[in-house]
Amino acid sequence: MSKINTLDDLNQAGKRGLAALIPSRIKIMVGMATSGIASGAQEVYSALDEEIKKRKLDIILSRTGSMGMDCMEPLVDVLEPGKPRLAYSKMTVKKVPVLLDQIVNGTIGAIKPFYRMDEEEFIVLGKAKRYFDGPLPVYLGNVPTIKEIPFYTKQVKIATRNCGLIDPESIDEYIAKGGYFSLFKALTGMKPETIVEDVIASGLRGRGGGGFRTGIKWKSCREAEGKIKYVICNGDEGDPGAYMDRSVMEGDPHSVIEGMIIGAFAIGAHEGYIYVRNEYPLAVQNLGTAIANARACGLLGGNILGSGFDFDIRISKGAGAFVCGESTALMASLEGTAGEPRAKYIHTVEHGLWNRPSNLNNVETWANVPAILARGSQWFAGIGAKTSTGTKVFSVVGKINNIGLVEVPMGTPLRDIVYEIGGGIPGGKKFKAVQTGGPSGGCIPEKLIDLPVDFDELWKSGSMMGSGGMIIMDEKTCMVDIARYFIEFLESESCGKCVPCREGVRRMRDILEDICGGKGQEGDVELLEQMSKAIIDGSLCALGGSAPNPVLSTIRYFREEYEAHIRDRRCPAAVCKALIEYSIDPEKCTGCGVCLKKCPTKCITGEKKKPHTIDKTKCIKCGACYESCKFDAITVK
Repeated sequence: MSKINTLDDLNQAGKRGLAALIPSRIKIMVGMATSGIASGAQEVYSALDEEIKKRKLDIILSRTGSMGMDCMEPLVDVLEPGKPRLAYSKMTVKKVPVLLDQIVNGTIGAIKPFYRMDEEEFIVLGKAKRYFDGPLPVYLGNVPTIKEIPFYTKQVKIATRNCGLIDPESIDEYIAKGGYFSLFKALTGMKPETIVEDVIASGLRGRGGGGFRTGIKWKSCREAEGKIKYVICNGDEGDPGAYMDRSVMEGDPHSVIEGMIIGAFAIGAHEGYIYVRNEYPLAVQNLGTAIANARACGLLGGNILGSGFDFDIRISKGAGAFVCGESTALMASLEGTAGEPRAKYIHTVEHGLWNRPSNLNNVETWANVPAILARGSQWFAGIGAKTSTGTKVFSVVGKINNIGLVEVPMGTPLRDIVYEIGGGIPGGKKFKAVQTGGPSGGCIPEKLIDLPVDFDELWKSGSMMGSGGMIIMDEKTCMVDIARYFIEFLESESCGKCVPCREGVRRMRDILEDICGGKGQEGDVELLEQMSKAIIDGSLCALGGSAPNPVLSTIRYFREEYEAHIRDRRCPAAVCKALIEYSIDPEKCTGCGVCLKKCPTKCITGEKKKPHTIDKTKCIKCGACYESCKFDAITVK
């Protein structure tokens, strides 16, 4: 790779990247993030590679990250010179020959594109460049552009701006999309303190959960005493259902690296660490490749861009402990000791890694920095809400039609995320609640569906932003059981260092298990509330301090469900096994025998074409019969 020392070198790399992004011959791109691979993208990629070679086709085959709509994976994009990029969803190995026939023949054929991506999608940090010549081809018919698909219409991509558009292993493609120009601007034309002031003016708040003002943290670290300082990227992301940071590390690792270099220059640090959970092998691989390529180009190491500034980054793999997402526990793990938090009155910007000033931000926060410097702090501050500027990436999972990653302006109503972007609830069921902020977050009920999603409004509602996980729940969800699940998770992930968290969360789990198991007593709800206050006030770190949130929010909005479990020995959602019974309605049962075949304990009996019955003494309440019955003959009470 050629060394990059000047603006001309950067432009030359961008030209090479542009030629790779928009080549003079046909190019096929396969979404190869973890979500795509899990859906069969590796098999599709291998089939395409084999078929292209067998047919001796002059076609480029490359990998990209995720575009976010994971429910449509594997996604395969086709780019022909002078034509819009076409995307094909739910691609399979069997469809590969048909797709190649379509490309060779120049017709839509048997596979209709999912969407097309016109030239406005190829925006380099907001400055449009015309990469396609001539009018749109007439054969596209009613294939929608990406902006016409509801999932993308209200999204504004800043942190995920390049995911799904570039090959994450190509530094030239990243540069072609505007990458490292912000770094050049920072190192050659800005003072460190000016960069810090710009980040402050942008209003950027940490996207890792706490929502602390990023620029203020940078300023504190810059002003801290000490010749040796560190910048750290938190890529641990341990929340169930959350994978925002993973997607950025897999699909656009250079945006994180560039943000860290800019932050290091602003703070006065020369060493950086990216802490990634070991369960993210593809993220580790792509980050490692990006760091190696940046070093080879002279963008990491000594005398970056001829500025005299030295900085390098190392990757450290975590063991998957949830508590290591907490700043001081993460730094303890980096030091090679047990990942346990320490008292908060010791600030990491003054005494962090190896007791030296350290600035920790998460993946999404670092990825926003190059965009802020490129477009300006006022541009970023003009997006989102007054006290929560910019955008936020959310993983929208659970009982939702369009499962995937979304990036929307702060303050976007929850209703828009659930219904317009998420496509509503499967099976026509009713939306009941959404859990935000990870296992330490809270559950927001349907009556708050129009709540603007930002740091302050979520906090007022009894939840929090967290890293950005959103778990959607429908009418068949038991909120007491949900609280029990998250408390059980937090109990298992507690480091055990402080008594309020170690013992308090365990005792809360015991009480919730009793309630779900039909053993709840009057006063249990009040006891849970009292214990929650004690745990919040007495815990050492944020994990313990926020652990009661799932319980407090479900009590606040769904207290009647707790009371039904305790007083009536009834689970309104028919979820808690100890409080429900399965039976067969003889009026609806056709005697098809499907439920009998699905029952693991053989507790269902009956003759063919005659109503069946369930032996309740043998029934383990697994729900297999309920799920398999097509005639709604299985009742749950």
